[in-house]
Amino acid sequence: MTFFYVLFSVYILAVNFYGFRFLKGQRDAAEAGEQVPGDGKLLLAALLGGSVAIYAAMFCMKYRLGSLALMLVLPLLSVFNLYCFFLGFRGIYLFL
Repeated sequence: MTFFYVLFSVYILAVNFYGFRFLKGQRDAAEAGEQVPGDGKLLLAALLGGSVAIYAAMFCMKYRLGSLALMLVLPLLSVFNLYCFFLGFRGIYLFL
């Protein structure tokens, strides 16, 4: 059981780190004048569990705050992800 907790924690940290780095990469590309990729990968990373880090990074970096879709979807996904993390750490696995 401890193995699943460690695996779940590493997964959460990895997805949140990826989401943060992806948003930072978008911001750096926009500042350099390069073409900024769309929101698809960003929303996928948020859906997979990185919405809390992406939402926090948006405010820390003051980037993409004008995007209405992200400002509405990310808080909802954050609440849903935090609830799923809570269930996962309580020991209620949906797929096991």
